[in-house]
Amino acid sequence: MYAAEAAYLAAGGPGQASFAPLAPYFAPDVVLHQAAALPYGGTWRGHAGLERFFLAMSRVWESFDMTEQEFLATGATAVVLTRVRARARATGRELTFPILQTITVRDGRIAEVRPFYWDTAAIADACAVRPTAG
Repeated sequence: MYAAEAAYLAAGGPGQASFAPLAPYFAPDVVLHQAAALPYGGTWRGHAGLERFFLAMSRVWESFDMTEQEFLATGATAVVLTRVRARARATGRELTFPILQTITVRDGRIAEVRPFYWDTAAIADACAVRPTAG
């Protein structure tokens, strides 16, 4: 799934590339939970919800590279620790941060994703345009 996601984003991502190569990895009723403090925070449901999430995320990040990943899987649950290097589209600021995801798999497809960020305030701050003094 991560390779398909990278290919999707490299092909232009939301609005440019087809979501079809990613769809088989996700259950039709998949649920993605993002921290409310993030610019793309909220709960995203189903394939259409994931497409909207990727569109919202692409509006925030100019680049979003997963530089390192560690996987642990037991039964229907996987835990993935990902190191991200990203550049905010609005500010041009670069940020490196970890994300820990719990992923629930049902019938061979991802049914639920819960990412945990160490510092959502730092991420939101890197994406925020500050008014200039005048």
